[in-house]
Amino acid sequence: MKTTILKPLILILIFSVLFSCKDANAPKENTKKISKNTLKYAKGFEIQHFKNYSKLIIKAPYKDSKETFEFILSDTVLKNTSNTIKTPINSIVVTSTTHIPMLELLEVENKLIGYPNTNYVSSKKTRKLIDSGAIKELGNEERINTELLMSLNPDIVVGFSINSNSKMFANIEKLGIPVLLNGDWLEATPLGRAEWIKFFGALFNKEKEADSIFNTIEANYLEAKKLALKSTKKPTILSGGLFKDIWNLPAGDSFEATFLRDANTNYLWADSKGSASLSLNIENVFEKGKNAEIWISPSFYNSFNHLEEANDIYTQFNAFKTKEIYSYINNRGATDGVIYFELAPARPDLVLKDLIKITHPELMLDYEFTFYEKLE
Repeated sequence: MKTTILKPLILILIFSVLFSCKDANAPKENTKKISKNTLKYAKGFEIQHFKNYSKLIIKAPYKDSKETFEFILSDTVLKNTSNTIKTPINSIVVTSTTHIPMLELLEVENKLIGYPNTNYVSSKKTRKLIDSGAIKELGNEERINTELLMSLNPDIVVGFSINSNSKMFANIEKLGIPVLLNGDWLEATPLGRAEWIKFFGALFNKEKEADSIFNTIEANYLEAKKLALKSTKKPTILSGGLFKDIWNLPAGDSFEATFLRDANTNYLWADSKGSASLSLNIENVFEKGKNAEIWISPSFYNSFNHLEEANDIYTQFNAFKTKEIYSYINNRGATDGVIYFELAPARPDLVLKDLIKITHPELMLDYEFTFYEKLE
């Protein structure tokens, strides 16, 4: 009887000792959050602040993700914690051109030591670092040169992935290099994408700077949106173009459609569902969009001749006849990278101003385009 009672008591005592030892070795940091999440628009990540560390939570690293990744950010390596990143980081590798403007805005582009496919980079400031050899070419973004990466030994790699099956990033993690998947491209709103500058701010201990930069971009964007409402006319808008007999154009809840809505236009597919692209047949697009007043972003066609040579049906659209077609495809960097793809997510305020200049030119008489140009 006594033995039967004593055994559970002994087990309880053992577990009590084990847990008390664990608590004794645990970091003494206060685990109570001391500030609320300050993100206004971004849905894919969160930053939580505690007394002696921060927690970076990546909630949407790829499309339809059901995984959440958490990283402890601290200026010291905490005991009994995993996924700890010592901040501020001193070296970084990124894998998307959309990350580069955010590094530049935070004035930490000199911390970038490697990039895959450097020819895609358009920024003059970062191109100087590439040309000087300060930023190494790492090959293809889907097949990074891991030997060179290991020799560079960056503090972190910031990647992006379309799904959970990324063997390359798994191999990089096996080398002992932390990989953070950046999901800025999944944000459905322009300001949501721009707010990912706070993701980089947390890594470099520049959160105040990131907040200030984003607040300025947000204010500029909202001011431009308010200006667009002064126009009583909402021009009808067609977008996209054919690719292998399928016309791709922005769905009604997409990043691009949000710009057109905020520019106070009548985008003809604004009521469609989805946050990605619509894939339509040419008959449907022509029936609905043939009389559109303005045609924005006609795929990769860079001139009226290029459009006409590609398909005769393009010449039958009203916007073709009136020469009211605008594209960002001709605005490229020194190595042929499209500047819009790199800078637009970080500077949605400039994109919106461009669109207002196109659709309500009377409101932006002295403004010069940053991305778009009228096709010739």
